[in-house]
Amino acid sequence: MNLQRALMALVGLAIVALVAVGLVQLGDGNGSTPRSDLTVAQMQARLRGSPAVLESLHDQAGQVLSGGLPALRRRLASLRGRPIVINKWASWCQPCRTEFGAFQAVSVARGRQVAFLGIDSGDTSRSAALAFLRSFPVSYPSYYDPSGQVGLTIAESGFTPVTVFIDPGGGEFIHQGPYPTAAKLERDVKRYALGS
Repeated sequence: MNLQRALMALVGLAIVALVAVGLVQLGDGNGSTPRSDLTVAQMQARLRGSPAVLESLHDQAGQVLSGGLPALRRRLASLRGRPIVINKWASWCQPCRTEFGAFQAVSVARGRQVAFLGIDSGDTSRSAALAFLRSFPVSYPSYYDPSGQVGLTIAESGFTPVTVFIDPGGGEFIHQGPYPTAAKLERDVKRYALGS
């Protein structure tokens, strides 16, 4: 009789666990932040009035910039003393696709105080990167890195995606892997870039 009760309790717990997992999946779809319906122009409009150095990033929203590591280093030097988030991505990278909704949302929500930048690392075609950004627009530019060397230097990793957080004092934190939700990215922006 005790064995039968234990078995029934176990079955009951299994059913509760399955229902809980189902409710979580219903609540957030596939577990990732949905893609934003905002256009680049709408993102720029929401960020208008940002400090000039951040406004220059918003003016280049969705662009894939050339110049490689020297150009990115010049940009980072111009942002010294500000919180910075650098996302290393590629158009062929499926985990990158799952996290772009989070970057769309958080870059607009935090774009008046945090500098967001991208590194399009490992794409052999600039047109593939631009097509990706038309589907997943963001409020900031990315630097084109077909060889992957810029991403390796900045993110200290050949893995994609990788996110680098730089606080106003120059301290860095590197996160390997995708951000499945805006809430998780927001938490790390606050912790590692803003120091709060």
